[in-house]
Parts: sequence; C-alpha cells; structure tokens
Amino acid sequence: MYPRLLVYVNKMKENAEILREKLGNLGIEIVGVTKLFMGHPKVAKMYKDAGIKILGDSRIENINRMIEAGINGDFMMIRIPPLSRLKEMVDIVNWYLVSEEEVALAIDLMVDRPVHLIYMVDVGDLREGVMYDKAVEEIKRVRKKLKKARIAGVGTNIGCFGGVWPTNENLKLITDIAKAVDAEVVSVGGTIYLMAVEQNMILEGINQFRIGEAILLGTDITGGREIEYLKQETVILEAEVIEVKRKPSKPIGSMGYDAMGRKVKFEDLGERFRAIIAVGEQDISPYGLIPLDNGAKVVHASSDHTIVDVTDMERVVEVGDILRFKMNYSAVLRAVTSPYVEKVYIE
Repeated sequence: MYPRLLVYVNKMKENAEILREKLGNLGIEIVGVTKLFMGHPKVAKMYKDAGIKILGDSRIENINRMIEAGINGDFMMIRIPPLSRLKEMVDIVNWYLVSEEEVALAIDLMVDRPVHLIYMVDVGDLREGVMYDKAVEEIKRVRKKLKKARIAGVGTNIGCFGGVWPTNENLKLITDIAKAVDAEVVSVGGTIYLMAVEQNMILEGINQFRIGEAILLGTDITGGREIEYLKQETVILEAEVIEVKRKPSKPIGSMGYDAMGRKVKFEDLGERFRAIIAVGEQDISPYGLIPLDNGAKVVHASSDHTIVDVTDMERVVEVGDILRFKMNYSAVLRAVTSPYVEKVYIE
C-alpha cells in the first residue's frame, strides 16, 4: 500500500553503536529518544541491542507501548510531565525532566520508590528550564523539600526551539551550575550537541546525551547537515504518482493564500512536466522531502497532493509509478503520526 515508509532499523542500529562508542570514550551515556517513531517496539529494541540502557520519550502512551511489547526500562520522561497525568507515570518512569518546584514536589508525593529528577536549566534556547542565573537557588531550595524523589542532576536543551548552537560559554553555564548543586548527572539534549564533540569544545562534567535524530536519521537539522560518519537513508517514503501533466510552472490569475494559509511565490520556468503524488500536508512536511531520483524537485503541496517537477528526471514518469524520497526530521515526524501512511520496519 502507498504511501509507505520504509524504516531501516538495521541502519539506525549502526548509528547507535557508532555514537555509543564515540561518546562512551568521553564518559558520556546516551539516552535513546524514541518519540519520533511513537515508541515503536522495534526502534526501542534497536536501542537496547545497541547497548543503550535508558529510553527517553515525551509521551506516556509511547512508554506504555514499549512496556506492553516487553521492552524493559529504564524510561525517561523527556517532556516536563503534566500534573494531570503524573498518576499514569509514577509506577513506570524512572527518570523525569522537571523545571517547576510544584511538579517536583508532586512526583515526590506520589512515588513509593526512588526516582531520579533532572532539573532543567535554560542556557539560552528559551524552551524549558529555569533561567541559568536563577538555577542554583531554585534547585537547592527544591532539593531540601524532597523526601523520596531525588534531584540526580541538571539538564539543558538547545537547538529544538531557538536553534541555538553549543558554545564553550553555554556549556560552561550548565557545568558550573552542576558543580554548584553537586549534580551527579549533567544531561544535555539535542543532536546539535554532537557538534561540541566534533569541535573539541569543553565537555568536562557532561555525562549524558539525550539523542534521537542523529541515530534515527543520521542528520542534524539545527546544524543544517548530514553527519558524515553516520548513515542517512534510514527512512524512505514511497508515494504513488496519480497524475502527470505538462503545465505552466506559475499559477494563472490573481493569487491569494494557499490552503494552508501561506503566501507562495512561484518562479516562472515555462511549461514543465508535473507529477502529483498521493500524499500531502496531512501526511508529510513537503519541504522535508528529498527526491532520490536525480532531476526531480518538490514544488509545493496541499493537504492531499504534492507536486513534483519531473521534467529533468532521467526516466519518464507515468501514472502508477512510485517516487522515492529521503526525509528530514519534520517530514518523518508527520509521516509516522499519519494513519494514512503505511510503515514497514526492516530489521
């Protein structure tokens, strides 16, 4: 059935093993992030088979899915847990990222076993976390109030919201705070942190990386790159051609906004052969599609249709043909969550 995703779990495992060794040599443990594939058991098993002990996810539904499939933890909740759902988590989640005193105390009240809290610090990306200049005071205050849960460490995230890159300065911020609060674990999140390793930035004290994208896709979207020592073609989209017509390359008439509310500019290239594939914005992020056919170019998409310029392709495209694409993080994220895209996991 098309459209479908081919998910090469075997290639992901190679990426995981490469990074486990690379970071392990620096004393850094990986938390394998499973959220991109909704906690799929085969992805979780891949991490375990690669020697990664802690699995991180942002949704309790995904963690439950892994447990029901027989995957053993430890599990880390990598999104700040909502107070309304803590009761669902406390018996199965071992690690929590927290950034509010109220949440930390609520976990402490509910648990009847030791659990580990990573107190999040914002070093400039402006997503979750107490701002770095207020972190030491808040963490020390909260720690004194805990009875069962413990603040095992501090953590931070960059790249995912503000697109911030690692620097020696923001790395020093988190490690200085860790020293000030006697943190055992210093946890950083975002594939972009691999840049710090590659550029020999100061990583002293950092001993945990939360990583998903680099292992699952071999890319670093914040850094705008494919990671040369990892495999990329880990997820392939196959979509069926439902129309091929020669048409003008620029719409005719007065133009407003498209179906997604965007003002789109089209370059006038004259008439071109355009293939429509049966997949759209409801299923994928079209600008995250990278055609595997030389000469093909994704033009634009509506909710159900994606237009691909096939004029310069090396083969003639006909109705019923299959076009194949690599995908960036946002395109994979949407495709995995779409019920209209079949997923085939290849081990």
